[in-house]
Amino acid sequence: MQAAKKVIYNTGILYMRMGITMFISLYSTKLILNALGIVDFGIYNIVGGIISLLLFLNNAMSTATQRYLSHSEGEGNKDKTKNIFNVSIVLHIVVALMVVLLMEVIGYIIFNDILNIPGERKEAAILIYHFMVATTFFTIISVPYDAVINAHENMKLFALLGVLEAILKLLIAIYITSINSDKLVMYGLLMAVTSILLLIIRRIYCIRTYEECKIDLKEYFDNKIFKEMLKFAMWSFLGASSSMLALYGQGMILNIFFGTVVNAAQGVSNQISGQLSAVSSTLLKALNPLIVKSEGAGNRLLMIKASITGTKLSFILLLIFYVPIFIEMEYIFNLWLDIVPEYTIIFCRLLLIRNLIEQLFATLPSLISAVGNIHRYQMMTSVLYLIPLPISYLAFKIGFQPYIMYIIFIIYSMFAAMTNLYYAKLFCGLKINTFNKEVVYRCNLLMLLSSILPLYINKTLEPGFIRITIVIVTSLSCISIIGWKICLSDLEKSKAKELINDISNKLYNIIFNFKVAVNNHNK
Repeated sequence: MQAAKKVIYNTGILYMRMGITMFISLYSTKLILNALGIVDFGIYNIVGGIISLLLFLNNAMSTATQRYLSHSEGEGNKDKTKNIFNVSIVLHIVVALMVVLLMEVIGYIIFNDILNIPGERKEAAILIYHFMVATTFFTIISVPYDAVINAHENMKLFALLGVLEAILKLLIAIYITSINSDKLVMYGLLMAVTSILLLIIRRIYCIRTYEECKIDLKEYFDNKIFKEMLKFAMWSFLGASSSMLALYGQGMILNIFFGTVVNAAQGVSNQISGQLSAVSSTLLKALNPLIVKSEGAGNRLLMIKASITGTKLSFILLLIFYVPIFIEMEYIFNLWLDIVPEYTIIFCRLLLIRNLIEQLFATLPSLISAVGNIHRYQMMTSVLYLIPLPISYLAFKIGFQPYIMYIIFIIYSMFAAMTNLYYAKLFCGLKINTFNKEVVYRCNLLMLLSSILPLYINKTLEPGFIRITIVIVTSLSCISIIGWKICLSDLEKSKAKELINDISNKLYNIIFNFKVAVNNHNK
């Protein structure tokens, strides 16, 4: 029960952060799109867009360190925690140097032979790419510090840094709209500086706050742990790199066949998808330490139960946002942006469908990682990540429209889901029939039933503020009622009621004590 309360508390903090940052980020995107124009915004998305992938790489890379740190936390071994941190510092410096070298070689090839960028903007694009390479280096060497924050479940720091990042990006967007120099180059430079600044803040905080962050290779470097973590980290890096190449490769292939205008549409749809996905990833971020610590403490049953419950809750939370936005997307985009690039709406809708499919299986990689036997899993997923790219390339060669790539990746997500289920059964003892019954069947039924009434309202009322308001209220009501009825098990409902009562009692006590204090003061 205590663990559940901590997950709820951390989730609440992260949702407060998300509520603040989402609207700031979306408004910043509008300012930047207007300031740069469609062509330059597309260039930034294809070249500087790697900055958004760095967050993904950072999260994926930190999985290795976080897994070992949380595992040792579960064991209660403090000395081992210090050894793990010092080993991870060495590992990530080596990885960072290798990645920077690889990125510079790849950059030379893609700018000379692959990317479709207007000649007069090529120099600016190359400069932005170098900014991103520098950012990549700092991102990777700071991964151990992110892992420490995750292992300690310090979501307050993540929340504060998230708000700070959103505010800095808004200030950059406002500044960009007012300058006369090359706006694209200045935007790329300031975004890179912002990322590096936030990483430095994390590092300073960890050194001053957590005792395991003391770097002393003579005392705390352990060769046995180094070999074990090196193997785990390399397999994790393989999976992360393949996924990053797949994500970045989508933009490159679209650029080759359709130019930077379509990249602009991709950039806007990715922005929407990223902000909305934060709704569910917020809960998973709070849940992952519990999953790994449960395995470290030898409680695999709790690990699997936490995974199943977390998947259902994160899917319900995601659906609350996805249903009204999916249905009213055209109206929302016209209200939000002064310029809506071609293909933006269909890209975004297909991307949201893919996100919902992946959300059903989002906790399974954490289960597999917690157990630690990941080399076969990473080999398989690495191959699956890259298969959609050549298929998309061939489809465009034949003459298909740009959105076919998103359909191909939806099909890929279904195969990836089956792979995750298979390895979760093999390594973690997850029962596939139980998972399908508890998660896949219930969540899909919820999505189907909760969409009927909002869709009917959308088709019968005229577009406008009244219709979108009714759609939002209706979808929220349907998802909440139906989700409680069919998604949650009796045990989960019972635990939820206990938590609600506990929170209500605490709020009542706070209000009661406040009233007593006021009355005493007045007397």
